[in-house]
Amino acid sequence: MSVVDPELAVSSPWAPGDIVETAVSDDERLWIPMGKGVWVRPLMFDTAHGAWVNVMRTETTGIVARHRHASPVHGYVIDGSWHYLEHDWVASPGGYVYEPAGDTHSLHIDDAARGHTLFWISGAMISVDAAGELTAYADVFTRIEEARRHFESVGLGADYVERLIR
Repeated sequence: MSVVDPELAVSSPWAPGDIVETAVSDDERLWIPMGKGVWVRPLMFDTAHGAWVNVMRTETTGIVARHRHASPVHGYVIDGSWHYLEHDWVASPGGYVYEPAGDTHSLHIDDAARGHTLFWISGAMISVDAAGELTAYADVFTRIEEARRHFESVGLGADYVERLIR
């Protein structure tokens, strides 16, 4: 058994606090509606690196969003399945997805049963139309404001989002 020096085991006073959240929560107030049959549950907003982590919950089929990212995205499928119309693979339970920066894709939900995917998104998410023209933009700061407004509207208070910001 390894013995750790107690002096080394103490967290730095400069380190931000831990975040421990239930990723797939039953508390509906924690889920931000993003469109018909699509919600996100924010888990962390990393303002130093311009990133955010959330769980996307779906209860619909069809195209959810056509978009691209300025930086890579990592995803882990908890349950449900989906794919990008521009690619020949399907993201299924237990699957890991890496999206390279600059790849434009149309997220298509394959099954109307409830599905969850955890995403770690860095940089901007740029929504585009079929011609590739900008229709919307999101980054960590717009997502924080979106969460702040949502948490206020459902009675958790606008400051509830502070627990998720690092």
